[in-house]
Amino acid sequence: MKKYAVLVAGGTGSRMNSDLPKQFMLLNDLPVLMHTISQFYTYSPSLKIIVVLPANQIEYWQTLCKKHNFSIQHELVPGGATRTQSVQNGLARVPENSLVAIHDGVRPLVPVNVIRKSFEVAEKTGSAIACVPLIDSIRKIRGNNSVAKNRTDYRLVQTPQTFNAKGIKAAYAQLPKNKTFTDDATVFETTQGNVTLIEGDVKNLKITTPGDLQLAHQLMN
Repeated sequence: MKKYAVLVAGGTGSRMNSDLPKQFMLLNDLPVLMHTISQFYTYSPSLKIIVVLPANQIEYWQTLCKKHNFSIQHELVPGGATRTQSVQNGLARVPENSLVAIHDGVRPLVPVNVIRKSFEVAEKTGSAIACVPLIDSIRKIRGNNSVAKNRTDYRLVQTPQTFNAKGIKAAYAQLPKNKTFTDDATVFETTQGNVTLIEGDVKNLKITTPGDLQLAHQLMN
């Protein structure tokens, strides 16, 4: 099956205390989003890469590509008002008879082996969701009290989240109204059934705060 990657990058930089969106911030002298694209290209140069950006950021991104001589081919798609709408816009460019990895554009350190595993498992089971175990103890808040929970019963969810394109497109087409979804796995399981979890990587961090960017620098170096 032909393989696609939809990279969603709709950040504004608010939690970075910056006017520059986090996907454009420099990480080892290149914008974060370029590192993310490069990881998927390294996995497979034949992979079709779709980058979803806010419409008002596309021209700036094209300027950055020229400035940094960034030549990896990718298709640009304007995003929507929410992440859900942005993913739908990206999926509209993906044919049903294919596999698609949906990934946060600001996870630039995603290991190639995680990308590879996600496509291999999704081809067999219809879905593959990168996750990592919790290492800290956790407690559930109940009013003014709390109760301890078994951390082995939980996972931290990452991206890529990879699917048979027909299934995830159908799930998005049947989204229940007035419900909030924080990731694509939750959308998928509402109509398509259970998802398959795969092992992610603790280095596959999502850059959200200045501390995340500093940690990414350290991990890369």
